[in-house]
Amino acid sequence: MLIVVNDRIGLNDSELTFEFMRASGPGGQNVNKVESAVQLRFDAANSPSLTDAIRTRLAKLAGRRMTNAGVLIIDARQYRDQPRNREAALARLITLIRKAAEAPKARRATKPTLGSKQRRLKAKRERGETKRARRSGVDDHQ
Repeated sequence: MLIVVNDRIGLNDSELTFEFMRASGPGGQNVNKVESAVQLRFDAANSPSLTDAIRTRLAKLAGRRMTNAGVLIIDARQYRDQPRNREAALARLITLIRKAAEAPKARRATKPTLGSKQRRLKAKRERGETKRARRSGVDDHQ
């Protein structure tokens, strides 16, 4: 089955691995016997669905969630049932990949305007005059 991330990226569900475990927190009597927490593993380093540029940006966005081997690990345990946690983990993966797919805007170098340069120099001159006016007429340090 194909998981659509955007119009250019689609992940094959065979690229994803789900592992289920017991979650801490609410769950009533089932908390100690039902494995509702989900750990989603996505091997981004070896995924044919991602370009190198997207892979690099994804690693930067993922931070500590990405292993040295390039496997992205997402934990979801906010809900009491497994299917909702599975959907939440998948939604977070899709959001992360969509953000990584957006190319950053190129920064254009700018220069200060003539007016801002003149204002800065005027302020420096005025500050210097203020300090000069505080000096006594006789130089005490010689």
